[in-house]
Amino acid sequence: MSKAIEQSKIWLQNMVIGLNLCPFAKKPFVADTIRYVVFKENDLDKLGQLLAAEFMYLDKVAADEAATTLIIIENTLEHFYDYLDFLEVSNSILVALDFEGVFQIASFHPKYQFAGTAIDAPENYTNRSPYPILHILREQGLSNALENYPNPEAIPEKNIATLQQLGLTKIKAILEK
Repeated sequence: MSKAIEQSKIWLQNMVIGLNLCPFAKKPFVADTIRYVVFKENDLDKLGQLLAAEFMYLDKVAADEAATTLIIIENTLEHFYDYLDFLEVSNSILVALDFEGVFQIASFHPKYQFAGTAIDAPENYTNRSPYPILHILREQGLSNALENYPNPEAIPEKNIATLQQLGLTKIKAILEK
């Protein structure tokens, strides 16, 4: 297993699942139906091709085989605004391939920063990961999970409260694991 996958799995286990930032992450993690793909090049055209290939792959396999894909980006998009620019391209690829409503992309980055927040605001850590990550989600799986979850619109506020209560020192200690 690559270092990038190992670190991403630890992040998922300790932050996302451990702090219950995403109440839907544990099931595919435990079932081992998360597909981890590492992109090591510094060519955004090739990254776009990989993303398109992952949409096609997920479209052809059953959710119990691959519920979701994490594309872990090692050697490019280190700058958050470059990542956001590519996220727009990623969504354009999704639409161009006619997968709108089938998949969506969740975004994670080591320097994630919500508009209007300070760089080290605890809420930014809801989307901070060890590497830039494009998380491809199946819309149907997400809809099913949301149907059975009470008050899903409160998840972001709960996450912000959790991280604010923890504080930066504890958050960073969890991430350093």
